[in-house]
Amino acid sequence: MPGTAPSPPAEPRRQGLVLSALILGALVCNINLAVANVALPDIGRALDSTQTALTLIAVGCTLGLAMSVLYLGAIGDRYGRKLLLLAGLGLTVPASAISAWAPTTEVLVAGRIFTGIAAGMAYPTTLALITALWGEGPKRVRAIALWSGVSAGGAVLGPVLAGLLLERFWWGSVFLIAVPLAVVGFVLVAAFVPGHVNESTEAVDHVGGGLSVVMVAALVLGIGIISAPGKLEIALSMIGIAVVLGGVFAWRELRAPNPIYDLHYARRRLFWVPAIAGMIIFGSLVGSMFIGQQFLQNVLGYSTLGAGTAILPAAVGMVAAAPVSARLVVRLGSRDTMLLGYAFILPAFLVMLFAWNEGASYVWVGLAYLLVGIGAGLALTPAARSLTGSVPVTRVGMASGTADLQRDLGGSVMQALLGTILTIGYASAFTAQINASAAADQVSESTQNALTQSYSSAAALAERYPEYQAQIIQAAQQSFIDGANWAYAAGALAVVAGAILVAIAYPRLNGEKQRIAEYEAADGGGTSGAPSTAAA
Repeated sequence: MPGTAPSPPAEPRRQGLVLSALILGALVCNINLAVANVALPDIGRALDSTQTALTLIAVGCTLGLAMSVLYLGAIGDRYGRKLLLLAGLGLTVPASAISAWAPTTEVLVAGRIFTGIAAGMAYPTTLALITALWGEGPKRVRAIALWSGVSAGGAVLGPVLAGLLLERFWWGSVFLIAVPLAVVGFVLVAAFVPGHVNESTEAVDHVGGGLSVVMVAALVLGIGIISAPGKLEIALSMIGIAVVLGGVFAWRELRAPNPIYDLHYARRRLFWVPAIAGMIIFGSLVGSMFIGQQFLQNVLGYSTLGAGTAILPAAVGMVAAAPVSARLVVRLGSRDTMLLGYAFILPAFLVMLFAWNEGASYVWVGLAYLLVGIGAGLALTPAARSLTGSVPVTRVGMASGTADLQRDLGGSVMQALLGTILTIGYASAFTAQINASAAADQVSESTQNALTQSYSSAAALAERYPEYQAQIIQAAQQSFIDGANWAYAAGALAVVAGAILVAIAYPRLNGEKQRIAEYEAADGGGTSGAPSTAAA
């Protein structure tokens, strides 16, 4: 096959330092994903943001990452993964500064998207380099497990550090957390990571790359603004554009000589099933943290530090489950390990749905986060390993881009979707309370709009009318709980759907081994570079 390089070595030289550098690069990206969540109430008050604007701020980094990983992963495969990783870590610094000192909501959203694009340069290359440097087998599985557990744990560590900063500094300080890590990561990568390993010599499909960027951006933004007042037509138009571009993208990739996203590989069962499964898993983690941070502060009255540290059980669960997951993948196979992860995530959403209410004990909060952390730690390793193991090493950028896409598109779509459901549920519940009030005819349209657009807006109005403050805050808290329950129920349904897909469509251990052997034979036996369709 053109562009095929020799098989990767069993392990690289100075493997500990190499793996540490790659994990740190991934950690920088993941910390940036969730640091905004704990600061959302402060941002809402400082910038007078609507609930929809807060959703876009929260989803901005994952949006930038999701819309760029496929294109940038292919560029890294062709022009140098190490170079792209260094560029991403370097650009994290100015992107973080823009977010930290943003004067308006619009600038902050733009800064978060820029941060995500920088992560799109760095994040896919970390997994691609692990797959290129470590040969197929238990050592690669362990390396991926460490990468998955530690880097995903960063999505939880970010809010904890953000809570600490917000005790002493302004809301923008949370966006500077990753800067020192990015600088250290840049030095380690430059010093220890090999420059060129099993990279492709084929041309990059820039048309397909551009289509993928616009397609994902339109989808996530459309979902994110669908609940904003007066934005329904724009949102539906954007979602429609995403669907049309999805069809054009598929048509292009089936005919391009060097597709950026080779659908011949993507239709393999060991590729598309874990891709969808991973989207739901990571989306569940990010979505639950997005809503949970607001619930802890708005309803339970936690401080920013308390809300940030409250999710530590999720980090503990992910880090503890990752090495266990690596052993289970070898012993039980990817299918059963992913299903075990789902078996922890579903009860987490049920705890949120039935036990997260006004006056809820931290026992229930910590339990839900611990369960979702364990579930993600168990399920993400087999999903990433299956994706990267189902394609030849010269296409690993595509596979690692999909592994990142499953996290980031899943995270951004799930976050936007659950945020939209929360917004609709909150507005509906508050409107119902206003209509049921004896003083409903005295509430002006502008006042009702302020009360129903977000909890932050209602709290700001309550400060202007101290005689009604207690009633407004109580109504806002109950409306938030009602809207959040809608979101938790939707999350639980998504988890059930993902588990059913894995149980039905993904083979057990022996079938998985047979499929991988067939893929390797098909990829190594031809000269055209097109994989055999018999092993799909």
